Amino acid sequence: MSPAAPLRPARPGRPVPDAVAYLTGRWAVERELFDLRTGTAGSFRGTARFERDGDGGRVRHVEDGELRWDGAPPVRAGRMLGLAPAPDGTAEVTFADGRPFHGLDLRTGRWTVRHPCAADRYDGAFTVVSADEWHVRWRTTGPAKDHLQSSVYRRLPPEPGGGR
Repeated sequence: MSPAAPLRPARPGRPVPDAVAYLTGRWAVERELFDLRTGTAGSFRGTARFERDGDGGRVRHVEDGELRWDGAPPVRAGRMLGLAPAPDGTAEVTFADGRPFHGLDLRTGRWTVRHPCAADRYDGAFTVVSADEWHVRWRTTGPAKDHLQSSVYRRLPPEPGGGR
């Protein structure tokens, strides 16, 4: 993907009636990152786990992998988010500390979202490609950032003795 690619789902989405049920499990993650202000680029390769987090149906989204940036040696990187399912199949995504991030509605297979963060703005586009693949693009603009991220998630087989 080139840094100039438009921020919209690239293809029609596959409808998903329940976002949390769809995402629960293990995924391989491939992410391309571009800093459009400096012209630098990088990548993240790793895994994402969407696991139930106690009562109430909440799901913890944990990513772990290797970040490569602009020719520097790779470093370990990761993040954690939360998902709170709603009865209609949508979810609210939160940061690890519980602050709201964005809604998530995959019932049409596509979803766009905007999140203000201080003076910057995050615009996201989600597309469900198949039962085992989904994509997300984030464009971040503002006084502090001019970034583009493009991620592909592919479902991994269940771990022996585990769930999905």
